[in-house]
Amino acid sequence: MLALRLPLAIEKRLDALAKRTGRTKSFYAREAILRHLEDLEDYHLAVQRLERGGPTIGLDEFETNLSDQSR
Repeated sequence: MLALRLPLAIEKRLDALAKRTGRTKSFYAREAILRHLEDLEDYHLAVQRLERGGPTIGLDEFETNLSDQSR
């Protein structure tokens, strides 16, 4: 169970969306968390790996390696 307080403006937008679509506010809150959670986890994993140090590659090299693997 999770309880959270939202700014009034966000609460009103969420309420209006729920009424327009026939879904619950909880449905949309859950969807927003699920969609954003993976991004947050990826970000923190990347920060941890950067803090550990080690070899890095640039975006161009990464994209080249990625396209080579898909062939």
